[in-house]
Amino acid sequence: MESDMVLRLVVGLALTFGILAFAGRRMAFLVKLARSGKPAVGRLTDPTARVEAEAVEVLGQKKLLKWTIPGIAHVFAFWGFLVLGATILEVYGALFIPDFAIPVVGHWSLVGFLEDLFGLLVLVGITIFAILRLRNNPEVKGRWSRFFGSHTSGAWIILFMIFNVVWTLFLYRAAQYNTGVFPFMDGGAFVTEIVAGWLEPLGETANEWLETIGIWLQIAVVLLFLLIVLHSKHLHIGAAPINVFTSRRPDALGPLLPMMYNGEPLNFEDPPEDALFGKGHIAEFTWKGYVDFMACTECGRCQSQCPAWNTEKPLSPKLMIMNLRDTMFAQSDYLLAAKGKHPGLGEFDEAALNSLSPEVRAEVERPFIGSREGSDHSAEDGYTFDGHRTTGADLPIIDEEALWNCTTCGACVNQCPVDIEHIDHFIDMRRNQVMIASDFPSELNGLFKNLENKGNPWGMNASDRNAWIEEVDFEVAVFGANGEDTIPADVDYLFWVGCAGAFEDRAKRTTKNVAELMNIAGVKFMVLGEGETCTGDPARRAGNEFLFQMQAAQNVEVLNEIKATKIVVTCPHCLNTLKREYPQLGGNYEVVHHTELLNDLVKAGRLTPVNKIDKTVTYHDPCYLGRHNKVYVPPRELVKATADTTVEMERSGDRSFCCGAGGARMWMEEKIGTRINQNRGDEAIATGAKRIAVACPFCSVMLNDAVTSRQQEEGRAVGVEVVDVSTLLLNATKA
Repeated sequence: MESDMVLRLVVGLALTFGILAFAGRRMAFLVKLARSGKPAVGRLTDPTARVEAEAVEVLGQKKLLKWTIPGIAHVFAFWGFLVLGATILEVYGALFIPDFAIPVVGHWSLVGFLEDLFGLLVLVGITIFAILRLRNNPEVKGRWSRFFGSHTSGAWIILFMIFNVVWTLFLYRAAQYNTGVFPFMDGGAFVTEIVAGWLEPLGETANEWLETIGIWLQIAVVLLFLLIVLHSKHLHIGAAPINVFTSRRPDALGPLLPMMYNGEPLNFEDPPEDALFGKGHIAEFTWKGYVDFMACTECGRCQSQCPAWNTEKPLSPKLMIMNLRDTMFAQSDYLLAAKGKHPGLGEFDEAALNSLSPEVRAEVERPFIGSREGSDHSAEDGYTFDGHRTTGADLPIIDEEALWNCTTCGACVNQCPVDIEHIDHFIDMRRNQVMIASDFPSELNGLFKNLENKGNPWGMNASDRNAWIEEVDFEVAVFGANGEDTIPADVDYLFWVGCAGAFEDRAKRTTKNVAELMNIAGVKFMVLGEGETCTGDPARRAGNEFLFQMQAAQNVEVLNEIKATKIVVTCPHCLNTLKREYPQLGGNYEVVHHTELLNDLVKAGRLTPVNKIDKTVTYHDPCYLGRHNKVYVPPRELVKATADTTVEMERSGDRSFCCGAGGARMWMEEKIGTRINQNRGDEAIATGAKRIAVACPFCSVMLNDAVTSRQQEEGRAVGVEVVDVSTLLLNATKA
């Protein structure tokens, strides 16, 4: 027996040190690669929020459980491995001591029961995963499978390895039970006892050898599993908790990140010569960006929710992140040799750079963002949707058409279980395209010109901003009309009308309705009139950070001078910019959306709907009101207060489908696939509702166009109307 223990120990330790040597080398490489990225500011601040995120999102699996069945399967697998971590101690203890037990708790029947229970649940979990992968087989469903483009073969290998971990565990534990050295001989380990019954007829000697062989297999499988994880997309097992801990922790999705230089916001008036304007090469991403890429699980939740992908456009958030990750690894030798610097921006390890292979040099010299015009976005143009990105010296790494398809709706970020910040990466690449490469959709030229010269996207004259006031039969206070230097103390809100609210006919109706409702409720408000200009949202989402900074600085200066504190808006994009992004420039205001204010007024009895509409109403969640700012309840309460019957669309709340106008897409043509607004319009029409309630001027335009196009077809969408929530409330109140 003593010689057998020596053999068990020698083989066990040989397996351990042999495999760990390779695993340790790979782990050191990954850490070094991640650290080669540029600095990321504020990723370790507010430790309380970060620990809470680990508890809720990692241990609690909150975001994974948004999808119930896959979420439960992942909970089984995740918590199974946490609990089975105790069995790793036990198996290594058994190398040295035949009847080893963990100190204190090692003989508790509850511990044995939990180990066996979670071992069984892991098997249930991987069975569910296998069924889900078979039902969503990309070879059958094509791009409509959320696993389209994922490393499906690697996923099956991992499921097989997890199965091996569990059966080898029960093998050696059952053999231990039969040889009398099992720590939980007094009961609890119910699965072990069942398997032990199967092995008992083999006799004591056979069980002793099965115990030893089972221990060797368990150690080998666990360590090989670790090695495979470190070399595959399942790297997320280790990277995801780090990514969650270092992620941005705003309420909702939060503002876009400002451009930084040496830990401070970039000074656009006098930028340093070595300042980076966006991301134009994989070497220009931060270490947090690299961890983002490593953390991608390829689960496809982002892809399944993306409005661009769902309307047959080339953008898949998942494939974009996978592409960046593959590029990071393909150029890793260069990134490590360059010490996190890009050519012309610092000192290099010349010897290391000179030693790069021709293949790596070719990768480094490839265009980062470029056109694949005329392609079908298949393997020939840089993607193999069953796995890796192909290579080619003249082939751009990032498809610019895919980059500009993004509506910044935030569905990808909202759904990502590991907190990847897709939008930040996409906008950073747009920034480089606009401010460095000067290569962007031609339609944006007009947008930028109008914003710069006229202060609004439509190029209208500032003198027309007050035209809507002439169309109402009550007094509207305009700042400065009576010589005010600051907003009077008795004014409750500055009403930020917005460009759409001042110039676009349907949005002007909303502006007048909200103003009238505030007037009826006795809310004192004031408008800036000609002193108002665009918040800069479309410029920033289009990548023109310089123009945004100009617009925002001008507005912040005006708002601070007049001592604005409370602002009400009708546009979610204005809401997001004024409330979430202007603090980056010193503008801190209490900003509410009109649906929030009106709902409060109804609850307070200052507005009373007296006659509900007798038509069914469905509500469309604007992306920048819902996902970006978590305003879901107030507009719905208003709709229910004004309509007898309401119905939800299949995609609603934080899974609402975009109207297609965000991310400056309002000013760009859709040239590929079906129209996003038509997809959403058809979904709204399919509910049978006669009124589609909206709370955003962009959504109003897009859904109106979608409904109108269907009404032009015989027998479609008869009597369906798109109206702002304020219109429903005003009609019910005045009636």
